[in-house]
Amino acid sequence: MTRFALTFVRHGETRLNKERIIQGQGIDESLSETGFKQVAAAGIFFNNVKFTHIFASDLIRTKQLSFDFQTVHGILEKNKFCKDMTVEYDSRLRERKYGVVEGKGHSELRAMAKAAGEEYTTFTPPGAETLDQVKMRVKDFFEFLCQLILKEADQKQQFSPGTASNCMETSLADIFPLGKNCASKFNSDSGATELVANVLVVSHSACMKILFDYFLTDLKCSLPATLSKSDFTSVSPNTGISLFIINFEKEKVKPTIQCVCMNLRDHLNGMTETH
Repeated sequence: MTRFALTFVRHGETRLNKERIIQGQGIDESLSETGFKQVAAAGIFFNNVKFTHIFASDLIRTKQLSFDFQTVHGILEKNKFCKDMTVEYDSRLRERKYGVVEGKGHSELRAMAKAAGEEYTTFTPPGAETLDQVKMRVKDFFEFLCQLILKEADQKQQFSPGTASNCMETSLADIFPLGKNCASKFNSDSGATELVANVLVVSHSACMKILFDYFLTDLKCSLPATLSKSDFTSVSPNTGISLFIINFEKEKVKPTIQCVCMNLRDHLNGMTETH
């Protein structure tokens, strides 16, 4: 069996998030003051975790202002091991394109959906991506990631057999689980093979929600006993953390997925929001 850890973090808060304005792909925005605090807290939470791969959305038009850039690098600058790691920016991790409602309030999107006689959660405004289009690209990213990890693990085994280290698993076990939405144990199978990679992905709420639904519906992701399906499919808070263990067994085409925690926000406890 080949196993790797996959951690998702939603970007920090922006002014538009706070004001319930739809950003989509057409509006670049800096983190708010609260967003910078959230990212710093997430960085401290992960400061002793060694990541092997780091990915983020590629919507960076002005790097000094982009909240994607600010979030991923704000996390890494607190990290003991990953300060100088290269971040791979990937278009498949972009927020959903919302067409004509980008820059407008969620209330306006609700009104458009109602006028069209459709559900708000599945409505596609003019010029927007459909949910199926978003699913196709996030699924493509996940399959690409799995193939990358499996290829690298196979190469390491060929050239350096028997050199696996449990440092990645230990560093994760030191901080997970926390909070009510986590599994009681990081890994209930004491005989499991060690992790071959530890991947960090910084992305967006709609993009992550659709990918997580794919995990649950298509790949039958196993959930912690404390986590309901409605919790699993809820929108992540800013800098919410979700951790999965991806398992590949020999001769099986699809992986099995274990959710360790979903939308964790314990790192934000005690943080005062800036108005």
